[in-house]
Amino acid sequence: MPLIPLEDLPEGALLALDPGTKTIGVAACGASRGIPMAVETIKRTKFKQDAERIFTLFDERQAAAIVMGLPVNMDGSEGPRAQSVRAMIRNLTALRDIPIALQDERLSTFEAEEKLIAAGVRRDKRKDIIDAHAAANILQSALDRLEMLRD
Repeated sequence: MPLIPLEDLPEGALLALDPGTKTIGVAACGASRGIPMAVETIKRTKFKQDAERIFTLFDERQAAAIVMGLPVNMDGSEGPRAQSVRAMIRNLTALRDIPIALQDERLSTFEAEEKLIAAGVRRDKRKDIIDAHAAANILQSALDRLEMLRD
C-alpha cells in the first residue's frame, strides 16, 4: 500500500514511529484514538529485525495503520533524514501492505524531553525512553490535525 494522506487513515488503533539513526520510538493509541501512550524504544539493528519488531507491535496492538514521524527542517524543507524515513516506509511496505501516513515531527523530541524533565525523570532514564515519548507526541500531533480537518 502506498503512503496515504493523514486524513485517509482507516478507523482503528494507530501505531506511531519516531525513526532515528540508532533507535525507533514507538507509541500507540487504541481504536477510540484517545491518549497516545509511549510503548517502547527499539534499538536499531538490521532492517529485517527492526521491521519484525514493528510488525509484532502492530499486530499486538491490532493497529489499523502507522503514523510515521517525518523529520522536516525548521524551514519546512526535507533533508537526508527525511529521505531516510521515506526509504524506511518503502522498505516496510515492500514487506507488508499496511497504510502509513506522515506527520511532521519538528520539536517532538524537545517537547518529550521537557515533559520528562517536568515529571522529574532522571537524565539516564530519559535517554532510554525519550524516543518513545517523542513518538507519542507525533501521534498526538496527528490526532490533533485529524480533529482540525474534521471541524
